[in-house]
Amino acid sequence: MTAKPPAPVTLTGTHVRLEPFDPAHLADLFEAAGRDEEVWRWVPVAVPQSEQQLADLVRSWQAKGFLPFAVIGRQTGRVIGLTCYLDVSVQDERLEIGGTFYARSVWRTAVNTESKLLLLTHAFEELGMGRVCWKTDRLNERSQNAIRRLGAQYEGTHRREKRRADGTFRDTVYFSMLREEWPAAKLRLTERLAAGQPPTG
Repeated sequence: MTAKPPAPVTLTGTHVRLEPFDPAHLADLFEAAGRDEEVWRWVPVAVPQSEQQLADLVRSWQAKGFLPFAVIGRQTGRVIGLTCYLDVSVQDERLEIGGTFYARSVWRTAVNTESKLLLLTHAFEELGMGRVCWKTDRLNERSQNAIRRLGAQYEGTHRREKRRADGTFRDTVYFSMLREEWPAAKLRLTERLAAGQPPTG
């Protein structure tokens, strides 16, 4: 299968629906996660203090080639987070999943597990990608543990790789999943969701 670039698409699961980001999502998204310093602790940007600042952030990501999805809880119909495809290379059959943040109220629920299952399924099975990667701050152990529980493999740590919002420098931890690893990971994630086992994030 020849890889193709991601385009805006709606991905629907049992617990969440991922919709292409639209400015109409901003009010819910800011209510869910804006101003919450704990949500933004490891995101290398200043904490958004208004809907406008959040809109500016998402637009800046889009200008860098991010494809953002609003994460919508299916029970409530409300936006509870954001996640993105980024750093896409069709030639190299790879992309990154990042720019992810959720309302604290949905941490340690099925939301992250199912969101990643939807994104990974689309990336490997519809877009024909051979590699999906994640990056996170070395100090963000919660994120690292969540990524490992997806079935991703640790690749290494880039020291002093990016400046944090507070001016300090972070070491960035890299993880990836390859096409041949995906079937086993998909089975584990699907079984975990069906059994209501501990989530990935």
